[in-house]
Amino acid sequence: MAQHEVNYLKSGGLPVVLTTVDHLVNWGRSNSLWALTYGLACCAIEMMASGAGRYDFDRFGTIFRASPRQADVMIVAGTLTKKHAEFIRRLYDQMSEPKWVISMGSCANTGGMFNTYATVQGCDRIIPVDVYLPGCAPRPETLQYAVMVLQQKIRREKASRKLPPKRLV
Repeated sequence: MAQHEVNYLKSGGLPVVLTTVDHLVNWGRSNSLWALTYGLACCAIEMMASGAGRYDFDRFGTIFRASPRQADVMIVAGTLTKKHAEFIRRLYDQMSEPKWVISMGSCANTGGMFNTYATVQGCDRIIPVDVYLPGCAPRPETLQYAVMVLQQKIRREKASRKLPPKRLV
């Protein structure tokens, strides 16, 4: 048997990866986002298309879940009415920390063209939003870009700190 001698001083040092716990935890969080789908209108069709075979969110580690207790990210897609405001707040409160929200489409961002008595003028009046996704209705590629922006935001966070609860109401 041949024995190979490795000179670690010549090759640049020991084969060890050094990182912080924050970087390691945030890397895991950002690459395994489980999204709670909250489709309300036209944007929900584009959100469903992003999970289909052509765009395939699974390759980014984003898996759509139907339960808020299994989700990290809530994607609010479409027009939020005042009747739905109570339910969206309840679902948001049932999600475990850390949690993030993507507001998808002009109607979810600002109420869109529906400036009426029954429409909430932006879901950020009910729950805190991390990423705003403009458009009517945004394409699945745009939702993929919003998820990548959220992943970058998660990687910059300090994982070891105690997160204060995000309360608006």
